[in-house]
Amino acid sequence: MNIGPIKDEFKSRVCQQIDLEPVGEGRFLVMTPFRFEDGDHFNIVLKREDDSWILSDEASTIMHLSYWLDTDAIGSGNRKQIVDSSLSAFSVENRDGELVIPVSDNKFGDALFDFVQALTKVTDISFLSREVVRSTFMEDLRTFLRSKVPEDRLQINWRDERDPKGTYPVDFRINNMRRPLFIYGVPSEDKMNVATISLLMFEKWNLKFHSVGIFEDQEAISRKPLTRFLDVVGKSYSSLDENKDRIADYIDEALREA
Repeated sequence: MNIGPIKDEFKSRVCQQIDLEPVGEGRFLVMTPFRFEDGDHFNIVLKREDDSWILSDEASTIMHLSYWLDTDAIGSGNRKQIVDSSLSAFSVENRDGELVIPVSDNKFGDALFDFVQALTKVTDISFLSREVVRSTFMEDLRTFLRSKVPEDRLQINWRDERDPKGTYPVDFRINNMRRPLFIYGVPSEDKMNVATISLLMFEKWNLKFHSVGIFEDQEAISRKPLTRFLDVVGKSYSSLDENKDRIADYIDEALREA
C-alpha cells in the first residue's frame, strides 16, 4: 500500500509534524506531536478493519487517565458526561475503553483531525477547572460510600422530620446503629458553613448522632470558619483521595458496633 498520499493528507489537514510507520499488515502507527499532560505522546494507530480503515487509540487514552483518576471516577458522574459528550461531538466510538473513529469516504485527514480533537477533550478531565472538580467531588464521595456501606443502610440527602423544607440537610446518613452517623462532604467554605449551622441545630434539638466531615482540600479553607466547624463535627478528614483507607476503616468499625 502506498501510504504517501495518506501521510500528505494528514500533514495538510492536521499539522506537518506527522509521520506513519508500518507496524504490521494493514496497520500503521500515526506519530504526532500531541501529548498527555505527563509528556507521553497520544497512541494512535491507523488499521484495516474488514473493508474499511479506522483510527484507534487501542485503549491507551482511558488507561493513561487511570494513572491519575480512579476508573470509577472516569466512568461516572460529570467526568463520564464530559468524556461521552467529547466523543459524540467528533463521532468517536468507545468500544469498552478503546476509542475508535472510522475513516469515511477515504477522508483520512478529516478523520485524524477529529480523532485528535476528541482525545484532547477527553484528556482535559485530568485538569478540570476547580468549579467542575468541586461538582465531581461529591459524586466521587457518593460512589466511595456506596462501595463501603450496604445500600439499605445509606441514606443520601437525609433531613430530620422537624426540617420539612430541608434547611439542615445531611449529605449521607448511615442508619441502623445506636447513634446514626452523619457524613458531610466539604468541597468549599460555603458548604462547610451550612454543615456547621446544621450540626449546631441538631445539638439544639438534642439529636443523638456521630458526625464526620470529609474535605476536598482542607488547606483551602479559611482558618476561623474551619475552627468553628471542627468544634462541632465529631471527626474530620482533610481530603478524600489521601484518606480512603482510613475512612473505610472508620466506617467498618462504626458498622460493626451498630
